[in-house]
Amino acid sequence: MTDANAEIQQTVDDNNVVLFMKGTASMPQCGFSSKVAGILNYMGVPFKDVNVLENDAIRQGIKDFSEWPTIPQLYVKGEFVGGCDIITEMTLSGELDKMLDDGGVDYNKEAAEKIREANS
Repeated sequence: MTDANAEIQQTVDDNNVVLFMKGTASMPQCGFSSKVAGILNYMGVPFKDVNVLENDAIRQGIKDFSEWPTIPQLYVKGEFVGGCDIITEMTLSGELDKMLDDGGVDYNKEAAEKIREANS
């Protein structure tokens, strides 16, 4: 296992929700990362943000780790969930709520409903 792989695994293991993204939750550096961080922030989901732009080994390593070619990447309770399009669809369908509920992750259910209402 590479150092980057071990670091990624440790981060995923140590945090209920992890977003590997370009930039940070408070200052995203791309539109897709901004959208996913915005969804999580709006819903009040506590999450660890990992800025892949700070470390090239992590930037490539996360793609190899998940076998997914794009960033951002969301993990919930150690499980790879997907990127921006998948997270958006799961938010609108309520699947993300179920995943968070099943994992015992606190979030604002009213905010999740508001997202769906605004997009229906």
